Amino acid sequence: MPKVYMISDHHFGHKHIIDFESRPFTDAEEMTETMIERWNAVVGKEDRVIHLGDFSFLNMEKTRSIVSRLNGSKMLIMGNHDRGRSRAWWLEAGFQEVSEHGIIYNGFFLLSHEPMYMNKHMPYVNIHGHIHGQKYEGKQYINVCVEHWDYTPISFDTIKAMVVPNEEQ
Repeated sequence: MPKVYMISDHHFGHKHIIDFESRPFTDAEEMTETMIERWNAVVGKEDRVIHLGDFSFLNMEKTRSIVSRLNGSKMLIMGNHDRGRSRAWWLEAGFQEVSEHGIIYNGFFLLSHEPMYMNKHMPYVNIHGHIHGQKYEGKQYINVCVEHWDYTPISFDTIKAMVVPNEEQ
């Protein structure tokens, strides 16, 4: 049965992110190849990945090349660095679905690029990216930036297990 994975903030082609976020790569090429390998090590051809933004800083040809090498069908929720390009651009780059805004997923999870305001009375868990190595406190926020997950997509089942006790799943 196909699985669903989530991840954000690859910043493909952004060499300065290595220094900004202390990523363990010598250059953008090593970063790209390592992140593609880690994606494909867990995501199968039939699986689905929801990318929560800031995918690539590269041109169409190079971005399309990376997308085509990644296993699974891919949805993009556009991040602040993706919004300079149209939905059509990202679809042409190889994403099967593109959303300019956050979405409600599985009835209980608010998927967004930037963390959304949540209070303890809101019935959602916000799965987000954008803040890289930082983390919000509490079970209402799950940061899926690559820095938190060893540059590897995290399964939605793992995310659910973090916030929903077994008897409620």
